[in-house]
Amino acid sequence: MRAVVYDRYGGPEVLRVEEVRAPAPGNGQVLVRVAATSVNLSDWECLRGSPAYARIGGLRSPARRVLGSDIAGVVEGVGEGVTRFRAGDEVYGDNLALKGGFAEYAVVPASALAHKPHGLGLVAASTIPQAGAIALQGTRWATPGARVLVNGAGGGSGAFVIQLAKRAGAHVTGVDNAEKQDFMRSVGADEVLDYARDDFTRTGQGFDLVVDLVAHRSVLAYRRALARHGRYRCVGGSVPTMLSVLTAGSLLGAVTRRSIGVLAVRQGPEHFGPLGDLCAAGEVVCHVDRTFTLDEVPAALAHVGEGHALGKVVVVPG
Repeated sequence: MRAVVYDRYGGPEVLRVEEVRAPAPGNGQVLVRVAATSVNLSDWECLRGSPAYARIGGLRSPARRVLGSDIAGVVEGVGEGVTRFRAGDEVYGDNLALKGGFAEYAVVPASALAHKPHGLGLVAASTIPQAGAIALQGTRWATPGARVLVNGAGGGSGAFVIQLAKRAGAHVTGVDNAEKQDFMRSVGADEVLDYARDDFTRTGQGFDLVVDLVAHRSVLAYRRALARHGRYRCVGGSVPTMLSVLTAGSLLGAVTRRSIGVLAVRQGPEHFGPLGDLCAAGEVVCHVDRTFTLDEVPAALAHVGEGHALGKVVVVPG
């Protein structure tokens, strides 16, 4: 099969397309003929080996030669012990542990997969698993009338967070770069900020919930952004920031009657499936900016990693 591989950390230039042996499903695994794999910021981080947590399992060289975890496709075969799926089923899921989505076939644990909802295309389905789990769990504190801010709102996860917070009745402010202002408004943001010009921690508004997808400020700044009893949760960002939020953030939050912490995202169909159903019903929209072929994976990763994607970017092997 054709697959996009890399053997050392670096930029898009270290990626190449090779003919490799197609994987075989082991016990509890499913062989999926890949129809679409969406690109996540985690793919960019694992490509570059930065931040440091992107090297877990592969300090000097990548643990997995083929990136891509948010997979949608058709079951080609199943391993021993798999009873929920059979050949021909259309499935989707986050193959975060094994990756392998930037290829024509991938092996995925059956526990990571769900049947694709009727009425949802495979390209759209691939945008949901990782971003959907983040968005659903990050917005569970959004309530009618609450002031919610989403930092990094113009990407795949951010677009889902905006829509889900609006469904909950919240007033939503989106933060991203200047070229994403109109896009954030189009998916429902009531207000938008350009991070290069506006510091959301100094608006003086006081937010009830901040969902931060690209954390890099101090915990004092995050405390300043919150209303009394407000809640801050970050998902991604620099290692020093994440560590300070985990340590000093919890203490500072406790003494100032605010909650500052890291969103521990739970993976699996039960955590992204509800969003798949909403998308299939047309109540939430999967925004696909562009699709790329396997030969164009370097460009796809650069488009996401350099902050240009409006919503999700999807790789279509065929």
